[in-house]
Amino acid sequence: MQKTVSERAVRPVQQPKASAAGKAAKSASAVARVEKGVVERAPQLTPSRKSSRNSRRKTGGKAQGFTAATADKYELYQKAVQSPELDIGFLRRVFKSTRGRDALHFREDFCGTGLLSATWLAESPAGATAEGFDLDPEPVAWGLAHHFDDLGEKSKAYTVHLKDVRAAGSRAYDVRVSQNFSHFVFTKRAEMLAYFESARESLVDDGVFVIDLYGGSDATEEMKEDTKFRGFTYVWEQDKFFPGTGEYTNHITFRFPDGTALERAFSYKWRMWYLTELADILLEAGFQRVERYFEGWNAKGTAGDGIFRKGSRGENCGSWIAYLVGVK
Repeated sequence: MQKTVSERAVRPVQQPKASAAGKAAKSASAVARVEKGVVERAPQLTPSRKSSRNSRRKTGGKAQGFTAATADKYELYQKAVQSPELDIGFLRRVFKSTRGRDALHFREDFCGTGLLSATWLAESPAGATAEGFDLDPEPVAWGLAHHFDDLGEKSKAYTVHLKDVRAAGSRAYDVRVSQNFSHFVFTKRAEMLAYFESARESLVDDGVFVIDLYGGSDATEEMKEDTKFRGFTYVWEQDKFFPGTGEYTNHITFRFPDGTALERAFSYKWRMWYLTELADILLEAGFQRVERYFEGWNAKGTAGDGIFRKGSRGENCGSWIAYLVGVK
């Protein structure tokens, strides 16, 4: 499933908008700065959400004139895959219901363009912080050029590191998150355990670590699924899966009304992990308990409703999405 696109813009401070050309130039400049190590900020673009259910999403209004020659793959990825305000709202609610206070300090692993971090800061009071970790300077620089100017002074509370997600950060965090199944990049159990141990160590005494995952009988089928958005079609391709090893290769393609396409704009080589495996590893890493949240259905029972509810068993269906919350 592609989670719903945010219903309102993350722009708490209204400033004159830069032109597309200006942002492109700024993004190129940011790439150069990141590659030279001048800006300590980083990520690997987070992978896509996938499910056979269709979520609520913004599709109305006048179609935009996307083509392969003019489209920006990061913009399209965010439109099709990410739902930052819903995600941040969920994380805040989970933390407060679990710990009885508001969270201030946030860490986004595999942060890509830093959209979640920007949303966290936009909706947080003064004193909040956000840190991002990733290894690819290009999406990091793109995010710095596109997401933080409108935050004003709050943008200074963001630090992004071009480092492995298992690296230590600048402080202890209330909430640490790995979204869009990015942690599936760890294909060995020892690697995943080391990652979870580092996540637990990085948290404050009452912190939480949140990861998402998906599964069901459709999850490993070799197939393509098209989803129409305003001005483009998002294609999720499950290319190869080997049950003996769990090796899993997926791609994202964007197609446009003029017949052009950005073929396999993003590709992912993962291991397919099952929920009970990851929950057990979280406990082995030292978390005192692991809470499970599963997405519900809409009133007609035909699509996911975008609402995640705590439960222990979940529902057996062709495709499901869940969160695991490791409570320190």
